[in-house]
Amino acid sequence: MEPEIDVEVGLWDAELESLLLRVGERFGRVEPRRRMRDYVRGLLGPVGRKNSWQLAEHAGNATPYGLQRLLSWCQWEPDEIRDDLQNYVAERLGQPDGVLIVDDTGFLKKGTISAGVQRQYSGTAGRTENCQIGVFAAYASAKGRALVDRELYLPKSWTGDPDRCRAARIPEGRSFATKPELARAMVRRALDSALPIAWVTADAAYGQEWHFRQILEEARVGYVLAVPKSQQVKTPAGSWRIDHVLAGAPAEAWERISCGDGAKGPRVHDWAAAKLPTIDGCDPTHYRWVLARRSLARPEEIAYYLAFAQADVTVAELVRVAGARWAIEECFQAAKNECGLDQYEVRRYVGWYRHITLAMLAHAFLAAMTAHALEKGAGETVRAASFPSPWQKSEGCWTLPIPPQPGTTHLGAVSTGPDGDAATRPSPATATISTARTPIG
Repeated sequence: MEPEIDVEVGLWDAELESLLLRVGERFGRVEPRRRMRDYVRGLLGPVGRKNSWQLAEHAGNATPYGLQRLLSWCQWEPDEIRDDLQNYVAERLGQPDGVLIVDDTGFLKKGTISAGVQRQYSGTAGRTENCQIGVFAAYASAKGRALVDRELYLPKSWTGDPDRCRAARIPEGRSFATKPELARAMVRRALDSALPIAWVTADAAYGQEWHFRQILEEARVGYVLAVPKSQQVKTPAGSWRIDHVLAGAPAEAWERISCGDGAKGPRVHDWAAAKLPTIDGCDPTHYRWVLARRSLARPEEIAYYLAFAQADVTVAELVRVAGARWAIEECFQAAKNECGLDQYEVRRYVGWYRHITLAMLAHAFLAAMTAHALEKGAGETVRAASFPSPWQKSEGCWTLPIPPQPGTTHLGAVSTGPDGDAATRPSPATATISTARTPIG
């Protein structure tokens, strides 16, 4: 067995060396290039807490000043490393049906000096804490998952205080941007990268924002986005809350499907999905959907989604994408536990981006090597398994009637976006729901 272990160790070392050589070209001088290599190897090594002091000790340095300088004053652009990271993930984990996932995570901090820190809600802590918030994008496929982009959220208490921003080395041109605005910028970058992205998914904080959905529809990229139960589904025939739309689903419309494996096995829920009507007279390539997930143990707990997909999509595929959202939580956990994503002690804006980017690079390497180790075995698999009532069944599909307004004769457009020019008058239209069940197994 020892020769096999030696071969595997040699393979990992060669892969890491190749990755470090690739990103090393972004450094103009040999000193920061060597420090970057020490930093990444330390993030991957058996270091108790992965801050500059302990990483320097792991590298055999007498002081941490060299690594601190790497994060603070050396001339290099973390965005260039991010671009290399995305290319690396595309090569090692890319699949045609890949999913881009957007979410944010908190970094608990003390004091008021660290860039972007203030008392704010952190989903990581589940409460309001003194923390920084980072908005992230992850890429997931059947081969694995890895973080591929990041932005630091700066509250108005920061962007409205030029002196405070200057002390934290925040660029002068950086103005206030909401988390969905940061997410949109990352999605655009990802779509322009080498990453093969067929789908985007995110939680309700992003899914409820019309502009976020709009850029995906314009790019003809599918999405399955969580939304609050109060989300409005607008049509020329009227506007309904999404929970009212799906409340009329008959018992037969609910399918028991797994949205992927979790720590305790398949994550099985009851799902109902309805396709929304399209503009009269057109032959669209994509449709909008409404989707609901109901807990088996607590049927009163229902989560809601808006989706956009090609005309031939199956409900099982929409469910798979909805379930893929949890991959970013696994990325956060792995990157924090194994690569020190949250163990930095830098306070300035540039230091945050540099540490986070190098930690993401280390995590992507681990994801690539895990994918290689699983290549000959079983990799990650996914087990597929108001509009008024009653819903009607016709030709193998559920139909969801949309009532006409009095005196209307023409079919109008359906929109889940903001109020627009709905000049055409609607006539009875239908939304359809697939009844084909994919077995769980």
